[in-house]
Parts: sequence; structure tokens; C-alpha cells
Amino acid sequence: MRRSSSSLLLLFFLPPLALALPHTPQTTAPEKRQYESPVTIDRAQAVIDAFRLSWDGYYKYAFPHDELHPVSNTFSDSRNGWGASAVDALSTALVMRQKDVVNQILEYIPTIDYTTTATEVSLFETTIRYLGGMISGYDLLSGPLADLAENKSNIAALLTQSINLANTLSYAFDTPSGIPYNGLYLPTRSVNPSPNGLATTGTLILEWTRLSDLTGNATYAFLAILAESYLLAPAPKWSEPWPGLLGTNIDVATGDFLDAEGGWVGGADSFYEYLIKMYIYDPERYALLRDRWILAADSSMEYLASKPLTRPDLAFIAAYNNRTVVKESQHLACFSGGNFILGGQVLGRQDYIDFGLALVEGCRATYTSTVTGIGPEIFGWDADKVPAGQESMFNASGFYILNSGYQLRPEVIESYYYAYRATSDRKYQDWAWEAFVVINQTTRVGSGFSSVRDVNKVGGGSKSNFMESFWFAEVLKYSYLIQTEGEEWQVGGKGDGWVWNTEAHPFKVAGKGGRR
Repeated sequence: MRRSSSSLLLLFFLPPLALALPHTPQTTAPEKRQYESPVTIDRAQAVIDAFRLSWDGYYKYAFPHDELHPVSNTFSDSRNGWGASAVDALSTALVMRQKDVVNQILEYIPTIDYTTTATEVSLFETTIRYLGGMISGYDLLSGPLADLAENKSNIAALLTQSINLANTLSYAFDTPSGIPYNGLYLPTRSVNPSPNGLATTGTLILEWTRLSDLTGNATYAFLAILAESYLLAPAPKWSEPWPGLLGTNIDVATGDFLDAEGGWVGGADSFYEYLIKMYIYDPERYALLRDRWILAADSSMEYLASKPLTRPDLAFIAAYNNRTVVKESQHLACFSGGNFILGGQVLGRQDYIDFGLALVEGCRATYTSTVTGIGPEIFGWDADKVPAGQESMFNASGFYILNSGYQLRPEVIESYYYAYRATSDRKYQDWAWEAFVVINQTTRVGSGFSSVRDVNKVGGGSKSNFMESFWFAEVLKYSYLIQTEGEEWQVGGKGDGWVWNTEAHPFKVAGKGGRR
């Protein structure tokens, strides 16, 4: 483990004048600001130091529970008490080569009993965090990072535990349609009978297919692909208001959609993300998903691309209700710029790349226009719906805030990462560093980092006393890898040997050392 005391100090005592973001909205594009201190900062090492501080706080006060409460130095188990932060942190510890942390997690994972929990299990969240984290760890440790595991039997245990978890969850798919239930009660093998959603149904196929390819057991992929089939040929027809763009809620019994409301927003987002990623994973098997992504991308560019009245230099992607465009978006939706860029690279489509880069610029504006320099959870730009008291923000920045919280989300930095990998333009590295610095300044508290309630107040308003597991998996990974070069798991478009799940866990693609 390499640690730099100078970078650790800089992480928490960065010169405020050199690093401050503007505290008033800008009417024009801000001048390029200098985010380095007078001493050259090792940016990648500074992110490692933030990871170490986060891990040390979690390990001391919360492990093996799911999340750290950094203000009170306590913990919670919102992800079934299986150690979500530890499993989510594994792939990040690996790519950062933090060997001691890697082995702490590897010693723990074989002890998890995935058949036992007192709380409702989300099939979606469990798949992307636990199953995705273990499969990614297996791929990395079976390949380029094998030297980091002190006990080699723990590598095989990652696959064994992935099988155990998938077997436990698989009864969710035992429905008349094959659409799974998302809410599961494991002790009684019962379900929450609520409708499932587009994202929670369509964000299983990568993880479950990868598990089939690694084990030779086709059942896992079959279950996820059967569910996906209802999303590729949606019914009724009105649930697809524009080609490729679907509703959100799905009747589990019939597989029919119940609405025509959605977008690249929470509840729908990662369905679109996985369409192109499955094509990267295996272009022979998943050409149909590529075609569905193209439909969704083309429709989004034609019908949902939106420019604020007061800032026509910015581009956002709107939501919709049937064919009514809703000029609202979310921090969650800011992954879309990166997904368009990735799709453009893979397909050789400069128009997708250019649109993605424009979305990246728009999402950055939501950061640079707030007091903290962090974008809000939900924002809008409908000139007829500006909330009282936000007229000046809308006039200057092109948007207004509908939910001012920040839940340690990664999506803006995620899209910076894809933009940098596609263009090699160092401004995206600078923007990611800028975001990392202000997030550190605003959310660092107690034994770790906490979500905050108001990005448009000094210090982010009050702290919510909660450190999400995806802080480890996504924010710190993207912040680190955008400042580094050369590793084979870095994304780069056509010919990639790796593809990342929605929790930023890298998987080896099929046919390139990824068994099939």
C-alpha cells in the first residue's frame, strides 16, 4: 500500500481560494479556474486517501454491516445486513491495489449467509451491488489482479457465493410471465406483489448472463433474458410513446406495461444503459439490444433533447408522460451523457458522441451554479413552472432546483469519465477533480462522508449521517480512474475487453478471456 502524507493533508486542507467555486450563478460560461494548489497534487493518490479514510471509518464503526453513519459513528443495514459497503468496495480496492483492504473483504465474503435476512430484499439492488461486486472481483482476481489475493481459495469463493446468492434469489422469476418480483422475503420465500419496474427488470441481464457464462449453467441467463424479452417487444403499444422509449411500471402476471411515463431517470435509467452494454459484452448474442438502444437514442435526440429558455447554450434530456415532454431531470439521469458517448464510440456514431458531450456540459452546469458546487438531486427548466424565489437562478443558470439534496451520487463524474476516455481532453479530468474537491469539502464529516440536504447552502446544509455503499463502488472509482491511464479495465469504446455494470463493477466481456 502506498500512501502520501502530503496528498492526505492536501485532501483536507486544500487552499480555499484556489479551490472555491462561485457562490452566485453565472450567466455565461465560467472562466477556466485553477483547482491545483501551489504544490502539485497527486490527484489519484488523493482519491485513494479518501477511499482509505472512508474504509477505515466503515471498518471501525460499521463493518460487517451495510453502511456507516459517519456523524454518529454507528451503522445501518438497509441492504439486508450482508455488508453492502464491503462488497461494493471490493472492485474499487482492487483497481486501486489496496491489498490489505482487498483481503479484509475477501476473508469476509465467504462468511455471508445470503439465505438469511429479516428485511425485504430488492432483487435489483442485490444484483447490482452484491452479485455484481462479487462477479467483478472474481473476474479481476482471476485475471490481471490475481496477485492481490493472499488466500487463493477466496477467489473461487467469490464465484461460489455468487451462485449461492443467485440460487437464493431465483424464485423471484417464478411468475406467470417470467417478469420477476423485485421485493423478496427470503425466510418465507414470498414476495411483495407490487408491479415491477423498467429499470429493476431490465438491469439484471448483464450480471445473470455473466454468471451463466462463468459457470456454464444457462439457467441464470435464461431467467434474465426471458424477463428482458417483454421490454424488447413492449405491450400494449401505447406504452412505447416514441420508438424505443417505454413506460415504467410492469404487471408481473402479464408482462404488460401499466403506463407510458419515463425517461433516462430513476426507475427507467439503467434499462437503456444495459442495452448497449450487453452488445459490448457479446455483440453476437445481443445485436437486438443494440438495435433497441439505437431506437431509444434516436428518439431521445429527436423528442427529449431540450435547451433552457434562458440558457440555450445548455442541453438537457427531458422526461415524458405519454407524449407530453416534462422538463425535469435528476442527478441520476446525468449518466446519460456517458452512455451516449459509449454508444457512439462502439457504433462509430459521432452524432451520439456529440450529443453525449453536450449532456455532460449541461450536467456540469448544475454543479457550477450552486453554492456548494454540487448538483441537486432533481432540477427543472420549464419557464412556466419556476418556483417562487428561484427566478434569478433560472435566469442565470437555466434551471431551478426541485430537490436540493446530494446523496453521494456518481453520475456526473461517471459521464466525465466516459467523456475523457472518448476524447482524451484533459478538461474532463479537471472537471472530475473539481467535483471531487467540492464533494470532499461539503460531505466530509466525522469518520467518513455523508449525504447532505441542500447543495445550495454553505456546507450543504445539514448532514443526513449516511454514507452510501456506492460511494465506494462508483464515486471514488470514477474519480480515481479518470486520473490514471493504461489499465486494461479502463473503458475505451470499440474493442473493449471489459464492460461495467451500473454500479461501476467491471466485468470481463465474453469471448475475450471471459468464458462462454
